[in-house]
Amino acid sequence: MSVRPRKKIEMKISQNKAYQVILKPLVTEKSTQLSEYNKMVFAVPINATKLEVKFSIEKIFSVKVKRVNTILTKGKLKRFKGILGKRSNTKKAIVTLAAGNTIDLSAGV
Repeated sequence: MSVRPRKKIEMKISQNKAYQVILKPLVTEKSTQLSEYNKMVFAVPINATKLEVKFSIEKIFSVKVKRVNTILTKGKLKRFKGILGKRSNTKKAIVTLAAGNTIDLSAGV
């Protein structure tokens, strides 16, 4: 059984659109541990696709992205002073960088 090679997808994305797709980097204990494996975690809009995230990261930081995994976290129901409220849904993107590429989050973009 032969495996057909994938078609190379090229997507044109503007600098403005790239900054709308990548909201902020998430710096937590877990994301810091993932950085040892050349992975970075970013907050993205709920309607952002993996391809948009990939090309946005490549455009903003000038690095080569190997893989993008996304996580959709549903908002929890919480009570505040007896009033029931709901947190909003969030989406995270875990970006795996190609070997030899790094992103320094401490430096300004």
